[in-house]
Amino acid sequence: MTTRKIREWHRTISDEVSIFSANRAMRILKAALALAAEDHEFRPPAMPGGLQRQRDKARKAVLTPDEVARLLAAARDDLDKGIYYAAPFLMGTRPSEQLGLMWDDVDFEANLIRIRRIQLRYGSISEFTKTEAGRRDIPMSPMLREMLLAWRVLCPRKDGELHRVFPAPGVPRAWPLPREGGGGPLIYGSFRARYWAPMLKRLGLPAVTPHSARHSFISVLQAQGVEVGLAAKLAGHKSAVVTLSHYTHAMRGGEDTVKALDKALREADHERESDRERRREAGGVARRVAFHESAGRSRSAARSIR
Repeated sequence: MTTRKIREWHRTISDEVSIFSANRAMRILKAALALAAEDHEFRPPAMPGGLQRQRDKARKAVLTPDEVARLLAAARDDLDKGIYYAAPFLMGTRPSEQLGLMWDDVDFEANLIRIRRIQLRYGSISEFTKTEAGRRDIPMSPMLREMLLAWRVLCPRKDGELHRVFPAPGVPRAWPLPREGGGGPLIYGSFRARYWAPMLKRLGLPAVTPHSARHSFISVLQAQGVEVGLAAKLAGHKSAVVTLSHYTHAMRGGEDTVKALDKALREADHERESDRERRREAGGVARRVAFHESAGRSRSAARSIR
């Protein structure tokens, strides 16, 4: 038995079973060799170093800026559900922070979203965020402010009063009356099944998770040259090191940052609309040319008959 053979044995178990099982077997072998060396007075082979301790994590799927722009364009037209799936892209919040947001935390005068609590697994509210850095203020972009003001009119009430920003839906009534019978907690599983997944399928977007919206949020900020320290603060990370470990570029000041985000997404949306308009114009020109050619052939045929 040699160190090289032990390494090959570890690799075989990793490939055919799992890395966890390979590492566990390695620990058992190491202990057995130590006991044998003590009892039989021989020098055991050295354990190989630098072995893989866990499988490489697959890179989390994230929507591109153009895909996010498509999503936001659809959300602005979707008065009942649009704010639910647009908000994480515009706030960069964790799902638990989004679902735990109260209208008291939305300060339209200061133009801030105040993250002070989270929603737990079965809908109860915790007054503690995931970390101390999770308690933060997020400036509202113009797009987010516009959508929240519109949503405040339609948002389901609890006992006739605005309570949660993202509550469970009730029964819709004629506009502008709010929904009836809603206002309670929206469980994360229901949020994904009723709002998130149908939206992705309808728009033909990749099946990303709600948490990936945080990645999209910071990625757009990166593209706008926002400093990593501020990006970490807006994302609720305890340290910029955490942000850098998840995002590859260096990321500038409060409201200017979210305005940059809003500008980037609106530009992507505008560019997509411009492309669509150019295609329509090109199609119109082609149809006019075909019409004139057809008319010319008809006139020629009529003259030949005469």
